[in-house]
Amino acid sequence: MATHEDHAGGTYLYAVIAGAGDRTYGPIGIDDELVYCISCGAVAAVVSDLKQRSLRPQRRHLAAHQRVLKRLMEDGSPMPMSFGVIADGPEDIRRILELNQETLVERLERLSGRVEMGLRVRWDVANLFEYLVNQHEELRAARDRAFRQGRDPSADERMELGRLVERLLEEDRATAAERVEQGLRACCDEIKENKLQDECELVRMACLIARGTEDAFAQGVVAVAGQFDANYCFDYNGPWAPHNFVDVNLQM
Repeated sequence: MATHEDHAGGTYLYAVIAGAGDRTYGPIGIDDELVYCISCGAVAAVVSDLKQRSLRPQRRHLAAHQRVLKRLMEDGSPMPMSFGVIADGPEDIRRILELNQETLVERLERLSGRVEMGLRVRWDVANLFEYLVNQHEELRAARDRAFRQGRDPSADERMELGRLVERLLEEDRATAAERVEQGLRACCDEIKENKLQDECELVRMACLIARGTEDAFAQGVVAVAGQFDANYCFDYNGPWAPHNFVDVNLQM
């Protein structure tokens, strides 16, 4: 198997689903290729043919990948693959399904009837440092010492101040993540924390919920947000295919 680079031609893998025979989904794949199923035992791979083995993450390719996943979600809960997974051909796909049959069946059962929702919490403040200074007496005292009598702080003082800010950021984020997770446990089957994207983010989570409970999840987010003041902004999105809950290392 290869990703992105190899010799010409291949079979592009979008997702794995519960066995679906010879089902097709029309020409909705990358480069408008026909999307079809390759079955093996109790599972099936959703694929399309490629004329090349080098596939760049261009907008049209990414859009096609998401288009296929969206179509699959109309019928159930697919186990999505990351963008850019290319096999040598159908026999290679069948071999992968055969080697990983037990693991794939277990994961599909775990994801059955579920979708993923995303949640992000950010500080909505004009100046994050000044906000932290106002929230933490320890930081305020350190700031005042470093800039006492209007002088410029030394390099060591600046480094010490920077380390203190980072520690307080981590502590505030950990506290916020715990509060959010506790508030959402009742409406989520699983919650996974994801990597933050910028300094103003406190929380970035993926939440696995039962299909059809999106309204209950939204109400849970509103309830949790009510525990925070106006300096915090809550934003949720979805439903999506459960990308963040496909923790499978496929045997090749």
